[in-house]
Amino acid sequence: MERPELPLPQLHAFVVLAEELHFGHAAARLGIAQPPLSQQIRRLEEKVGHPLSRRDPGGVTLTPAGRELLPAARRALTDLADALAAARAVGSGEAGRLRIGFSASLALTVLPGLLDTFRQRHPAVRLDVRELTSAPQITALHERTIDVGLLREAPADEPELRFRTVLREPFVAVLPAGHPLAGRRTVRLAQLADESFVLLPREEGPQLYDRITGLCTDAGFTPRIVQHAVEWQTVCALVGAGLGVSLAPAGIRQLRLRGVAFRRIDPGTARTEVAVAWRGNDPNPLVRHLLAAVGVVGASQPDRP
Repeated sequence: MERPELPLPQLHAFVVLAEELHFGHAAARLGIAQPPLSQQIRRLEEKVGHPLSRRDPGGVTLTPAGRELLPAARRALTDLADALAAARAVGSGEAGRLRIGFSASLALTVLPGLLDTFRQRHPAVRLDVRELTSAPQITALHERTIDVGLLREAPADEPELRFRTVLREPFVAVLPAGHPLAGRRTVRLAQLADESFVLLPREEGPQLYDRITGLCTDAGFTPRIVQHAVEWQTVCALVGAGLGVSLAPAGIRQLRLRGVAFRRIDPGTARTEVAVAWRGNDPNPLVRHLLAAVGVVGASQPDRP
């Protein structure tokens, strides 16, 4: 059975009449003359199929059909007002849901401050935060399953996406605690030439992988990779177990794993970039709000297509 169209102006007129119980007073409250008000009520009665009110010498009395309709009419008007307010809040970026992808290591550095800043500015926005390595974040942005990504080493061949550098973080050498180089404050990359390496798989973050292996190449050797692990915590645990050494972003030091030593790299210019990524044509105001929060917690840099 086809549902009748919801006559919202007529419901509004009926609710005001039911509250005033006087056509003149109701018309004045609505800002219209009495004849248009009477027409609105008649049209609503035609849809219902029964009178909703009757005129008495002292004013207006609701019929049983009118008394039955009144609570539902009020709910319909309230629901509409709430829906309009919610739509305005979402349209202005003060409410809604923002889906953020992030590389796990950023939970140790930029992510907590960014989320805290955003939530203080936009407390009504629901954040959906998903842990993803860099390459899956790029895919998720293209597939529109996330709105913003926080990743390492932004790719250069993504014309539909935009990137902004949040911070530049030094690399550190990750060594077993008993390694001969663990007793030094600084390690030269060339000193790791004969070591076995534990790294993240290239397919999870090609740019970061190539950055690390490129640093080794610049130091005069090709790293001998014997083990891969998707998470930095697992990489460090495998190093602590004696499977090899690694190069990692300096924030990884906060893991404080037993049996693992983190040492500064010489030269200290070896750094990895953390970037925020988003779709260049995304009209979502929440994305703009997040980018504004990024400017508070990180080093603001020009957008790079």
